[in-house]
Amino acid sequence: MAGRQYNVIFDKAASDSEYQKAKDQLEAAGGVIKTEFGSYGDLKGFSATIPDQYLTSLQSLQGGIIETIEPDSVVSIQ
Repeated sequence: MAGRQYNVIFDKAASDSEYQKAKDQLEAAGGVIKTEFGSYGDLKGFSATIPDQYLTSLQSLQGGIIETIEPDSVVSIQ
């Protein structure tokens, strides 16, 4: 499976069932959820390895139930 690690953040209005469906579809496409942010306050999302062939499909949900999809990266202050 080719793919990169991404952070996927859902819109505040996304229902729990929409969130679960997106996770299920990602895993069915061969993706692997590494860390789930859960529903901490206003944050709902996960970090996952997303197969290249599924990324476009997931990106089509941006502006709807998904707020952002960003490549995961290491942040350093020095």
